[in-house]
Amino acid sequence: MAPGTSKTYISQYSITPHAGDHGDTEMLYTTEYLNLLNFNNQPPHQLELKPNVAVILLRNLNPTAGLCNGTRLIITQLLDRNIEAEIMTGTMIGRRLYIPRISLIHTDKELPFVFKRKQFPIKLFYAITINKSQCQSLDKIGVYLPRPVFRHGQLYVAMSKATKPEALKVLIAPYENDKLDETRNIVYSDFLDHVIHE
Repeated sequence: MAPGTSKTYISQYSITPHAGDHGDTEMLYTTEYLNLLNFNNQPPHQLELKPNVAVILLRNLNPTAGLCNGTRLIITQLLDRNIEAEIMTGTMIGRRLYIPRISLIHTDKELPFVFKRKQFPIKLFYAITINKSQCQSLDKIGVYLPRPVFRHGQLYVAMSKATKPEALKVLIAPYENDKLDETRNIVYSDFLDHVIHE
């Protein structure tokens, strides 16, 4: 839905049988099946991008230059061999860098092979988890809570990211018997007991 002309980058893959596995692994799995495989920390086979869209980096490429896992970027130029992007947050904000294709390896004991995908290590980015938002301050923030937060302190972390109260909006979805305008902050009693007795 973003304006502009999109460019699609197709990945290259390879599979290697686990040690001790024998047989024609490559013949058993079709290219179509392997292209459909998506894993949490890997970009998709077809990565469709446009200039001025937000992406998140999935690997540490160059931490001293600001290219760390979780860095948020804005696409500035889509080239054939590289992607130019501008860092959105942190101490390197505004810096333009080039992102290369790299090989991303996924090992899963449920798969009979090690899967390697060569692609740009980025994904489209429109939201961030509470964990990834730590150590950041944001001018505008929307917190979406489809269910109660699951760890002690998570609600505090989510709420404390806004630079001022007016910058914070919270959307609470009803969960089980909860009211529409409240959420539970889960606090473990054994944790509190430990703190009180210390």
